[in-house]
Parts: sequence; C-alpha cells; structure tokens
Amino acid sequence: MTSWQIVRIVAGLFILISLALGIPGSPLFMNQWWLAFTAFVGINLLQSGFTRWCLMETLLRKLGARQGC
Repeated sequence: MTSWQIVRIVAGLFILISLALGIPGSPLFMNQWWLAFTAFVGINLLQSGFTRWCLMETLLRKLGARQGC
C-alpha cells in the first residue's frame, strides 16, 4: 500500500468517526464539537491539494511506506 492510499484511508476514517460522534442524530453522539475535527481534516486535505505537501505522508514515508504516484 502506498503512502497516498494510507493517507486517504485514514482521512476517510477520521471524517466518518468524527461525523458519527458529532451529529446529534447519531447513536454514537458525544458532542457537536467533533464536527470541528471533521473541518480540520477537510482543511488539511485542501491544503495538501494546493501545496502538494502532507505531514502524514511525510511521516508514513519515514516509517517505511512506499511513495505513491
């Protein structure tokens, strides 16, 4: 699995988990502030799309993940 695939999987999981914890109708609802985490992940994805740099990808490569295309 390449570093880009891992980043996308983790980002997707973070978004789904934070939505489950932040939406009042969810059975896992904790607090609406979890939606701020969803926004944080989205902002990081947007930033990495413009700058072509992602901290998580850099860390994954240092841990031995293959570089994606």
